Amino acid sequence: MHHDTVRLAIATEPARQALYRPSQLDPFLPLIRETLAQYPRLRATRLHEMLKSRGYPGSAVQVRRLVRLLRPSATPTAYLRLRTLAGEQAQVDWAHFGKLTVGRAVRPLMAFVMVLSYSRQLFLRFYLGAAMNYFIRGHVEAFASFNSVPRVLLYDNLKSAVLERSGDAIRFHPTLLELAAHYRFEPRPVAVARGNEKGRVERTIRYVRDAFFAARTFRDLDDLNAQADAWCQGAAADRLCPEDRARTVRTVFAEEQPRLLALPENPFPAEERIEVSVSKTPYVRFDLNDYTVPHTHVNRTLTVLATLDTVRILDGPEVIATHPRSFDRDAQIEIQAHVEDLVTHKRAARARRAQDRFRLSQTPAPRRPIHAR
Repeated sequence: MHHDTVRLAIATEPARQALYRPSQLDPFLPLIRETLAQYPRLRATRLHEMLKSRGYPGSAVQVRRLVRLLRPSATPTAYLRLRTLAGEQAQVDWAHFGKLTVGRAVRPLMAFVMVLSYSRQLFLRFYLGAAMNYFIRGHVEAFASFNSVPRVLLYDNLKSAVLERSGDAIRFHPTLLELAAHYRFEPRPVAVARGNEKGRVERTIRYVRDAFFAARTFRDLDDLNAQADAWCQGAAADRLCPEDRARTVRTVFAEEQPRLLALPENPFPAEERIEVSVSKTPYVRFDLNDYTVPHTHVNRTLTVLATLDTVRILDGPEVIATHPRSFDRDAQIEIQAHVEDLVTHKRAARARRAQDRFRLSQTPAPRRPIHAR
């Protein structure tokens, strides 16, 4: 409208009276204001039900319009900028990067990301899943890449780190506690609904998506991880450090690295270990595939120790089979000697049964004694 029209409407008494039209919600305004003050996120449909039980005859549309005007706006939250000392902290998280097809198997492509909070030096490794053994392996390989260990590792409340939480009472995953004791770092989960405490790793994951993974081609998982290593040691290390724009991440990390904890003499064992049962056929089922064992070990419970490359099968302390690991689905990974030994054993058993039948056929039947009448 033209401003003269508005000025005339304000100056006219009948028009001023017509600015407000009575509503069926007028008698319920005190109740609506009080309810919204106590429950700011209450849905308009729930408020409509409450008003109907008190005699309101109108529709939910009017309630929704009024609630839109009366609902108190959320108070914006201000956060302090968090700073850490050199060698003090690293942040850890998983990130999902779609799926990868391996033969007949479709597996999730997960990225394990660890970033040092002071220098922003990062470690990136891709795995075909986010199971606990991959989580532990990511730590071991990250510490080896840094050639040192930060004093505190900050986690989101993911199940690989925190099994249960009630307020400040936290039950960590026992394997994570073993890893922390081996490398002498403190695992520390962020507070609930405080994602800003681990903002460094979240921003790093966005950086990985945009600067590394986007439009990238790779042959397989090994090729992708080789490219990730080269990128972390190259372009990612040569970027400017967010805390000190005058220096690169590589320069700040060189200053931070002597302040980190030293590595222990031996790395933490990151093999996946499970107990498996062998049925009548000499195969062990592990991670969607079947691996042969000697036929003398059927109907037993064995132990599988698996890395990303090999699958070892143990009977007690004895290693009875070692296979290359497959990430396919329903594949049979066989050692030819296992199959040949079983075939030889079956043939020998059939030969022995044939010999036994022949001996029985050549043995004269015992004569029945003749009793005198």
